[in-house]
Parts: sequence; structure tokens; C-alpha cells
Amino acid sequence: MKTIEIDFDVYKKLTLLRDTESVTYNDVLRQILNLEPSKTNLSINKSASNQGSWTTKGVTFPPGTEFRATYKGQMIYGRVEAGSLNVNGKQYDSPSSAAVAITGNAVNGWIFWECKLPGQSSWQILKSLRK
Repeated sequence: MKTIEIDFDVYKKLTLLRDTESVTYNDVLRQILNLEPSKTNLSINKSASNQGSWTTKGVTFPPGTEFRATYKGQMIYGRVEAGSLNVNGKQYDSPSSAAVAITGNAVNGWIFWECKLPGQSSWQILKSLRK
């Protein structure tokens, strides 16, 4: 596979054009260049489940899981509803896409957000839940 160098502004814009984390930068560039989707890189929707839970990157969050993050001194809240992360009335398929929507910058949502699972009293950073 070939590597290309891009500046940070191009990286941020490409990141914003990704609908979910399952959409690769290659997928975004293929779409911009009006190329057919790659047969080896078909996007898979990992966020939907039949019980309202939300699964992303191998981690399942039950419905009602609460999310929070501090950004510019303000606490931002979200909640798992209907198979996705709901923040400020909008649904997101990944923690990072929600974080990018809030900050306007490329952000790793797994270190941006904390969550509290239903029935638990403590908050934990999302990264701690990944294997």
C-alpha cells in the first residue's frame, strides 16, 4: 500500500467527511474522486443492534448508558438510545464523530468521552473498555 503525506487541515476535513469510523479515508477520497467503492473496503455498519444497544469497535453500550465530556470548561452529555450515541439531539455512530461535531477538530472519542453504564455509579473513560 502506498502512503501519501497530507497537511493537518486536509486530515481534519477528511475526518469530518467520514460518516462513521467504519468509513476509511480511502473511502472518502474515492467518493471525492468519483471512483467506484473499493470491493475490499465495503463499509460495515457496526453500530446497530436489535435491542437498542450500541456496539462500536467491539464494545457494546447498553441503552441508557450515559456519556459526558468536558470541553472548554463546559460539561457535554450524551446517552445511548436506539442503537447510537445521542448528543444534543443528534445521533452518532462513533465516539469520535460525536467529539468532532462538538470540537470541530479531529479528536479521539475514546479518550474524549467518559461513560457510566446503567446500574453503575462510577464514570470511566471509554478507552478503558476496549480490549
